[in-house]
Amino acid sequence: MPLLQISAGPDGPELYGAPRPLGPALAEGLQHPGPVIVMIHGFKFAPGDAFDCPHRHILSLDPARDCWKAMSWPRALGFGSGFEDEGLGLAFGWPARGTIWQAYDRAEKAGRALATLIRQVRRAAPGRRVHLLTHSLGARVALSALPHLAEGDVGRAILLNPAEFGGRARAALATPAGCAAEVFNVTSRENDFFDFLLERLIAPPHRGDGTLAQTMPRQPNTLTLQLDHPGTLRALNAHGFPVAPPSGRICHWSSYLRPGVFSLYRTLLRHPEALSQARLRSILPDRPDPRWSRVLQLPDWRVPLPVRRNASL
Repeated sequence: MPLLQISAGPDGPELYGAPRPLGPALAEGLQHPGPVIVMIHGFKFAPGDAFDCPHRHILSLDPARDCWKAMSWPRALGFGSGFEDEGLGLAFGWPARGTIWQAYDRAEKAGRALATLIRQVRRAAPGRRVHLLTHSLGARVALSALPHLAEGDVGRAILLNPAEFGGRARAALATPAGCAAEVFNVTSRENDFFDFLLERLIAPPHRGDGTLAQTMPRQPNTLTLQLDHPGTLRALNAHGFPVAPPSGRICHWSSYLRPGVFSLYRTLLRHPEALSQARLRSILPDRPDPRWSRVLQLPDWRVPLPVRRNASL
């Protein structure tokens, strides 16, 4: 059982589309050695939605191919491979449809359901840490879970283009679970437009606060990785992770669609000893590029040189 599909129900986490209780299913799934990885989607998905159910989309082993963004996170992370030590993938769906204000509020409640799920895993398998992979508002779900967890409950958390503010992240990372977790803040200047929109639509916790692309707390257990920085791409390629360069100026989904990125995420979550934060920090650019540097980049005009006529003609 490489993958369990779970939804944030009104009374906590529950199996998606199955009448059986969650506890026995978790106990069965945890018999397989390997990492426990929770995958959390962002805005506009909702379990059971006719068109945007995450369990038929990015959180499925075999997503419906009716959308260009439909790629399987679980398979990209190594679940469904048939290896004995592939571990357990937990696809966590939550109601993220409606307006951005509604989804932002629901993300905090979904975080409490996520914390319940993680506590259940830890009770069933005390020696197994839980890792997280999130996109967009999924980062708010993950960060909202940290105050309800204990030290060591979360191992590593990879936040892809996180839609959350620095002030709220700082508070979450100050908790026992937050202090013990290793957090990777994966950003790109391709996402600047979406960060800008969130800052204009959602009231920040503090005046002048911004999204994590610019305000991620710089702590020993946090690392910002700008995926479209030339220095980042050179460093990753030199260490065996050839991530493709960005193909456009604006994109909210390139942090999981870009060829090569899941090789990096898979190593970070399945083999943390092979790629420490300290090692990455030593090879990556010290600071990300400023906001809008990709959007406002001048086009690369290539003017052909004049061709000299052959004198013999």
